[in-house]
Amino acid sequence: MKSKATGIQYQDSADSSVYDLKVQVVKDAFGKIVSGMVIGATLEQNMASIMIAEPGDLKANLTLGVGLRSALLDEDLLKYRHAIKQQFATDGINIKHLDLYNLQKFSIDAEYE
Repeated sequence: MKSKATGIQYQDSADSSVYDLKVQVVKDAFGKIVSGMVIGATLEQNMASIMIAEPGDLKANLTLGVGLRSALLDEDLLKYRHAIKQQFATDGINIKHLDLYNLQKFSIDAEYE
């Protein structure tokens, strides 16, 4: 199986737009573009994408997505903990530690298989 740990980067919090591709154009001496897409670690951005996406949002995999924004209106976070574990496993992410008992402060320690 191909590793998903490295790939094209999204803009980070230091950039103005979120969830847009990170592009840094590099030109040679003749002005020809030699590279532009930024490649790097993708674990954090993939985890965020899975948690934000509602099932049906991603055309390539209609069942992928936790829909964490729906948890804002819900009192029981147990089903979201289970959904995160299930959806991350589907994407090949192993969860070492999941602390989701309060939406104001939660943490996830995970890695790719």
